[in-house]
Amino acid sequence: CKTTSKKVWGDNTLVTGPVSALCFSTIPIAERFFTSSPSLTLKHAAWYPCETLEPHIVLLTSDNTIRIYSLKIPQTPIKVITLSDSEEETLTINKGRAYTASLGETAVAFDFGPLVPVPKNVLGQRGSDEVLAYPLYILYENGETFLTYISLIQSTGNLGKLLGPLPMHPAAEDNYGYDACAVLCLPCVPNILVIATESGMLYHCVVLDAEEDDEQSEKSWDPRSDLIPSLYVFECVELELALKLASGDEEEPLESDFSCPIKLHQDPKCPSRYHCTHEAGVHSVGLTWINKLHKFLGSDEEDKDSLQELGAEQKCFVEHILCTKPLPCRQPAPIRGFWIVSDILGPTMICITNTYECITRPLLSTVHPASPPLLCTREDKDVAVSPLRILKKKQLEDLNYCREEKKSLREMAERLADKYEEAKEKQEDIMNRKYFVASTLSFLFYQTAKKI
Repeated sequence: CKTTSKKVWGDNTLVTGPVSALCFSTIPIAERFFTSSPSLTLKHAAWYPCETLEPHIVLLTSDNTIRIYSLKIPQTPIKVITLSDSEEETLTINKGRAYTASLGETAVAFDFGPLVPVPKNVLGQRGSDEVLAYPLYILYENGETFLTYISLIQSTGNLGKLLGPLPMHPAAEDNYGYDACAVLCLPCVPNILVIATESGMLYHCVVLDAEEDDEQSEKSWDPRSDLIPSLYVFECVELELALKLASGDEEEPLESDFSCPIKLHQDPKCPSRYHCTHEAGVHSVGLTWINKLHKFLGSDEEDKDSLQELGAEQKCFVEHILCTKPLPCRQPAPIRGFWIVSDILGPTMICITNTYECITRPLLSTVHPASPPLLCTREDKDVAVSPLRILKKKQLEDLNYCREEKKSLREMAERLADKYEEAKEKQEDIMNRKYFVASTLSFLFYQTAKKI
């Protein structure tokens, strides 16, 4: 369901002053389709990036199909992309769950890249006319990434054909995890993909055209295609979703098996930064190496594998800017809504929690090194120190200081009380003497006056 509202005044504003109410209208998207197919679930939804056309929304459903709907015709898709042509997709078990789903061969997320010319080998035809389209990166649960080019204006050749999976370098036995849950394409050239897993791992991948001598997978691409884009894993980052506590002074921190789906969000005010929302709060990730990467790719360096060496020198920074689960024993507080707005004070993060609480945090407009960094990579996992742990230590020190101050104040109060009692007794003694002297003088004055 899509919600719209009318703009009242000015650029990007809805109201001009105090109003009693705002009127909104809702547009149900694919209502009849989901009503008639109760076994299907919505995996991911996003806006089509083109700003010159009427608004379009892209839906990914559990039947491995992407459908694009226009808000003018919200019940009928204008384009359908089938991600699997296997006959097994027609056989479902366990309330509609396909056999491929149990193997992780289902799409879980997607994201669009910036508008680019479509390679000639992808179009499958010769010609000098340049075709512009949006690259659509589709992530599967088993960690594989597919690619297709989408254009609602043109439908030339093999435009829209599914290509992949894209090879990942360096290769990993576990294919960089089997619990992938989100993908994000940063708005830069070459494209940088961020792949997130439910265990809290983030993989920063650079999308580069493969060399002519790269090995081609028979399963991946059409035999007529000569060049295949590849994903070069630039760095791996592990998010600390909860504080790791030690059961003793000399014991190792207890490992937490806490995992949760992660959602990735672009930062419209800082292209080299993105944000991760999950049940433990919000992480902000800044890529400080993008400029050096562009210089490296613009040089005559031919060995693309040396990207890993560059990644070892330049690392991103991670900040846990909003923590809703500081301890493993605490119940998760998922972030339900996230957006970044800009005002006179700069960019501001707005979050909606599962209790419908609105939380705002100011953000910097540029990427800067964090201090201390919340970064735990595979290389320096043992030496990385979490700010949460540092904060806990500082809080314990403050607590001990407060206890000492409380003890000191109590002792001072006791001393002051003793002095007060002593002063009170002295004051009473002085007052008694004053009354005695006054009464004696009064009696003597009376006797003297009587004799006169």
